[in-house]
Amino acid sequence: MPTVREQQPTAAPGGPALKKALTTPLLYFFILGDVLGAGVYVLVGQVAAEAGGAVWVPLTVALLLAMLTAASYAELATKYPRAGGSAHYATRAFGPFAGFLAGFCMLAAGIVSVAALARGFGGDYLSAFVTLPVGLVAVGFLLLLALLNLRGIRESMRANLVATVVEVGGLLIVVVLGAWVLLRGDGDVGRLTRLGTADTGAAAAVLSGSVLAYYSFVGFETSVNVAEETRDPRRSYPRALFGALATAGAVYLLVGAAASAAVPTDRLVASSGPLLEVVEEAGGVPPLLFSAIALVAVANGALLTGIMASRLAFGMARDGLLPSPLAKVLPGRRTPWAAIAATTVPAMALALTGSTATLASTLVLLLLVVFLMMNVAVLVLRRDPGEERHFKAPTVLPVLGAASCVLLATQIEGRVWLRGLVVIAVGALLGAVAAGRRGGRRTGPAREEHDAGAARAER
Repeated sequence: MPTVREQQPTAAPGGPALKKALTTPLLYFFILGDVLGAGVYVLVGQVAAEAGGAVWVPLTVALLLAMLTAASYAELATKYPRAGGSAHYATRAFGPFAGFLAGFCMLAAGIVSVAALARGFGGDYLSAFVTLPVGLVAVGFLLLLALLNLRGIRESMRANLVATVVEVGGLLIVVVLGAWVLLRGDGDVGRLTRLGTADTGAAAAVLSGSVLAYYSFVGFETSVNVAEETRDPRRSYPRALFGALATAGAVYLLVGAAASAAVPTDRLVASSGPLLEVVEEAGGVPPLLFSAIALVAVANGALLTGIMASRLAFGMARDGLLPSPLAKVLPGRRTPWAAIAATTVPAMALALTGSTATLASTLVLLLLVVFLMMNVAVLVLRRDPGEERHFKAPTVLPVLGAASCVLLATQIEGRVWLRGLVVIAVGALLGAVAAGRRGGRRTGPAREEHDAGAARAER
């Protein structure tokens, strides 16, 4: 396990600071654990429903599209290493209204993601051990995650490190078992070339499948919210980000191919624990063992997304975009207890009311709105030097990243758009109020610029 020599927190302009405790390896495992736990254990069957047996195709497309926006986040996180992430960047680029809207959508996406994973935790994988109401399991699960989040970032990252090793091991088991099914002649490698369904052609299948597959790669954006807690973000963040995405992409492609070749597509589609179907088809591995691994993976994804949501709410409160009590931290542990509570309660409510697939599609739509803003913000903020020696993405990448967001958004179903537009409209209304309240005050970026100017004048 990587060791960490803690540093004393450095107060960020405008409010309390968080403890710097993350090294490059810990940040790498943060991103890898979030991405690997985000969806493949739950959604590979849903991707197969959209794309047919060739699930590796939308997974590849989704990885490439995610890399485009990841490059923009790498530039922004190293240029402005502060909690608040997307909200902070949008505020600097477009002003407090856009900053609130980006933060609100990101918060909503994070809360929706945690709720979806909580429901996934209470599904088929848990039923291998005990049958309990999914809603009841989800609420208790989210309460335990909030308590771990309160305990501290170092403790959470230690739990994540162990869980990520378990996740990777579980996914490699799926790959080996899928290969075993093929070697003994029970699988069908031909399914890997069947792109599309009876209702959709190949092109439509790739696009619609990529929307869901994109959910499997989201998680990289959560890491910008812990840049303030990273010891050397300019050096650590790009290495951890691209390394983790490349690792997750390779694992996902192997898992998707193994699952599709080993198990009939309709069986994958019908299961809320699709990778468990591979284990049962192969035999030789106790289903209870794999169910336990899958539960660890889903729990880890929910933990890391919950950390992101709480840090984002904390950063927005410190920047004056949310009520200031949300910027309160526990003495000693330096964890944002008020923001943790404020993001856990709505996640519990959503976990009681929505299905996993519906929540995942809504999450992707909200993230696409934020990702579009971030890709444009990178270009707008090129006139600001920011931190010295920060990562700079080639200009073509944020341009293509913005275009990819628009393309994927066209594949979102109308009913999901309706739900998402309601969230966006609420965010816009609250954003107008927040911008009006913040107008006469120097907080967040405005305060930073004012303090920097005052320091120059003194010199």
